[in-house]
Amino acid sequence: VQLQASGGGLVQPGGSLRLSCVASGSIASRNEMGWYRQAPGKPRELVAALTSGGRSNYADSVWGRFTISRDNAKNTVYLQMNSLKPEDTAVYYCNLVQGLIPRASYWGQGTLVTVSS
Repeated sequence: VQLQASGGGLVQPGGSLRLSCVASGSIASRNEMGWYRQAPGKPRELVAALTSGGRSNYADSVWGRFTISRDNAKNTVYLQMNSLKPEDTAVYYCNLVQGLIPRASYWGQGTLVTVSS
C-alpha cells in the first residue's frame, strides 16, 4: 500500500487549505483513513480520521474548523482546513489502517502546512 499526500503550503492565519491523499495497492474495502500532524519538537498527533463506513473522529483542537471526507471509489481522503491558526503549522501525514489480525497501518510521506503572516 502506498499513500501520496498533496496540498500543503503557506497560508495566512484565517486562511484555508485542502489536503488530499490517494491510496494505491491492496486496499481493503473496510478501512480507516486519516490525517496526523507533527509540529517541531512535538509528538505526532491525530487530526481527523474517517472510516469507510462513515464514522469520523476529530481532535478537539480542530473541531469545527477542519472537515475530513473521502471518496471510497478513488481511495482518496481529503482534509479541508478552514480558519487556520499558526498553531496548525506542522507536517501533515496521511494514514490508512486496515485489517484485524494483523492490523496494518500505512503512512504517506507528509506534506508541510505553514500558517504565518
